Amino acid sequence: MNLKDVIVCRCEDLTLEDVRKAIAEGYTSWDELKRVLRIGLGPCGGKTCRLLVLRELANHLMLSVDQVNYRPTVVRPPLRSTSFEVFLKEEN
Repeated sequence: MNLKDVIVCRCEDLTLEDVRKAIAEGYTSWDELKRVLRIGLGPCGGKTCRLLVLRELANHLMLSVDQVNYRPTVVRPPLRSTSFEVFLKEEN
């Protein structure tokens, strides 16, 4: 099995190889991996990748999944919708 072929996060197109490489580089918490890889920040909010990543962290750290440092992602939707036209207009 080629680790480049195993997709862990479909939203951000991250492979098992990407996740394992980041963990080997010392990123050993969900928050750190989220900042470095953007894992869990796609449209699904980590619903498909979170458990897979936590399992990888647990295996690497020799802990149970419950012991891995994980805080749920806080969803921060925009205050209100804004069209791109607003950003393109010049201020007078």
